[in-house]
Amino acid sequence: MHAENTTHVQPQPVDKAKIRKIWVTAGYMALITILEFIVAFTLPLEMATTRVSIFVLMTIVKAFYIVAEFMHLKYEMKVLIWSILIPMVFVIWMLIAFIYEGAAINEIRY
Repeated sequence: MHAENTTHVQPQPVDKAKIRKIWVTAGYMALITILEFIVAFTLPLEMATTRVSIFVLMTIVKAFYIVAEFMHLKYEMKVLIWSILIPMVFVIWMLIAFIYEGAAINEIRY
């Protein structure tokens, strides 16, 4: 005769607080995306630098929410958070410097 497995799987109760937090985070990201669309379709082409700056800021905010909530960085040690944020600040500074220098070189050449 063959032995049957007598263990039973018990489903866990739904954690409504976690589900609510996921929906709130998704709502924030949807709101930021809607604002991005509004900026894209309402700002005139002459304000290209302003538009790009707004997009970069909104993208950083969305990246913060993704990293904080879904990658659980918000719950980590502060040293780990700073070890990620400080290099990111330098990378952003480097990108801004490259864009500024590239625009200056472009003006000199033409």
